[in-house]
Amino acid sequence: MSSDFAPTTQAAHDWAADWLTEAGLRPTRQRLALAALLMGDGQNRHVTAESLFAAALESGEKVSLATVYNTLRAFCQAGLMNEITVDASRSYFDTRIDDHPHYFWEDTQLLTDAPADQLDIVRLPDAPEGCEVARVDVVIRLRRKT
Repeated sequence: MSSDFAPTTQAAHDWAADWLTEAGLRPTRQRLALAALLMGDGQNRHVTAESLFAAALESGEKVSLATVYNTLRAFCQAGLMNEITVDASRSYFDTRIDDHPHYFWEDTQLLTDAPADQLDIVRLPDAPEGCEVARVDVVIRLRRKT
């Protein structure tokens, strides 16, 4: 299986069950399998639905791409992940949920963490009346010099 994802061990499935239950999500077979791939080794990841779908198929899990999308969105709604939109056609799902910036590498299409201690946001505009700022996503697009 791709080294980008956790090995699917019994310990990973046990951990996934706890992770889902603590978030108030029912640990269905497919959610358990996807959660184990995502976080079964405790490492944070930036994934697309397509990359998780491919890893699930490679691990022998029978799951549709629509189910992967729905599961990732359910994980986001439960506060287990954040969706980072890079452009109109590409979203990444980040298992690290604290506030931190990202690099988007244009040549490889990868999303990685950027050093938060080097980012200084002095002030945000006031939210419109009746609204509050839910989250600020900072995506720094990188292009290699030629």
